[in-house]
Amino acid sequence: MLNRRVALAATLGLSLSASLATIALAQAPSGKVTVVTSFSKDVTDPFKKAFEKAVPGVTLEVQNRNTNAGVKYVEETKSNNQVDLFWASAPDAFEVLKGKKLLTAYKPKATGIPEKIGSYPINDPQGFYFGFAASGYGIMWNDRYAKANKLPEPKDWQDLAKPVFYDHVSIASPARSGTTHLTVETILQGEGWEKGWRILKEMAGNFRSITDRSFGVPEAVNSGQVGVGIVIDFFAFSAQASGFPVKFVYPTVTTVVPANVGIIANPPNKAAAEAFIEFLLSPTGQEVLLDPGIRRLPVNPEVYAKAGADYPNPFTDPRFQKMIGFDVDKSEARTAVVDTLFDQLISFQLDALKGVTKTLHEVDAALAKKPNPQAKALADEARNLIAALPVNQVQAGSPELRGAFTGAKEKGARQAEIESQWASFARDNYAKAKAKAEEALKAAK
Repeated sequence: MLNRRVALAATLGLSLSASLATIALAQAPSGKVTVVTSFSKDVTDPFKKAFEKAVPGVTLEVQNRNTNAGVKYVEETKSNNQVDLFWASAPDAFEVLKGKKLLTAYKPKATGIPEKIGSYPINDPQGFYFGFAASGYGIMWNDRYAKANKLPEPKDWQDLAKPVFYDHVSIASPARSGTTHLTVETILQGEGWEKGWRILKEMAGNFRSITDRSFGVPEAVNSGQVGVGIVIDFFAFSAQASGFPVKFVYPTVTTVVPANVGIIANPPNKAAAEAFIEFLLSPTGQEVLLDPGIRRLPVNPEVYAKAGADYPNPFTDPRFQKMIGFDVDKSEARTAVVDTLFDQLISFQLDALKGVTKTLHEVDAALAKKPNPQAKALADEARNLIAALPVNQVQAGSPELRGAFTGAKEKGARQAEIESQWASFARDNYAKAKAKAEEALKAAK
């Protein structure tokens, strides 16, 4: 009897062990994990290689879309979702996905990551998305180009509005670049709605181009096609590591926020998606950020011990402690309004804005040689006409205006009507400003 009980126990033990092994095997990540990301191949390729090496049996498939297009894609395919992860820089994009219940909550096992970087929380408090790298926003320039064109080194956003920078500056459209939207929103939050837009329009009068993708700006600066670019910091850092003659500065009004990753609701390969997040947050994954082609800021402070002495460290560098606190809720509430305003007031009116700006630069040059109160007053009127806005800050964040940009069919006509009104407002004001500026120039000569 005793021998039979021992044999039975052994059999049950083997069966239990086999069952546990089967369960563990079933839960082990394998197959394909698909990520929608705004990051370029310079970023995704090193991570793909390192991840597939660290997690054998899993293949990372990368679908590259700009941030806004990626959010729209996830929303449009939610009924038959084939994507596991969303991976991008803009935290407000993740807030949109979270608000529409398009993300899955998860609790990473990775350790050593603090709650905040600067004044900004690294992870979503509810666990729907997680910071894996940090980035700040600023000004990048080609040193050789600057010297050849006698451009001074810019320090602040307002510097880019100076006459010397006319036709030497490039930016990506915030409507097509999540990182540029964050830059624009940072200026609006740091300077205030009216002053922020005034600065943006004054800079825009000097723009050479407005690109469709964020990495189009650093590529142009690296090659010397344009002298100065408004970029996210890692574009400059990776260019420097690659030997391009570029420099970068964080303006006084800027911020540092985490780039994020989150699991899409109902992912086809949840185990592999979780494995990718764990890899990104692990010391091994964090060290990939130090790759010369990436040069992003890790969220694990210990990883900086393996970076060079000149590598920016947001956990020890006092510059980062002085940066403004970024209000992601405010940004998310008015994203469509801000992006559309930028396009209707700047992108689609760039020629007119540059034309009046050039005339005002000529007025300033004339007044520097010979002061003229009448000419100055006219120039001030022109600048105020340029700076004028069709909506104030309260209206921009209102549910009524936000509702016009939801994309619903019944709102489509309303959105088109608003865009038409804003475009007409800009055209009329810039035409009036041009007339005032020409009158000022005539009086100044």
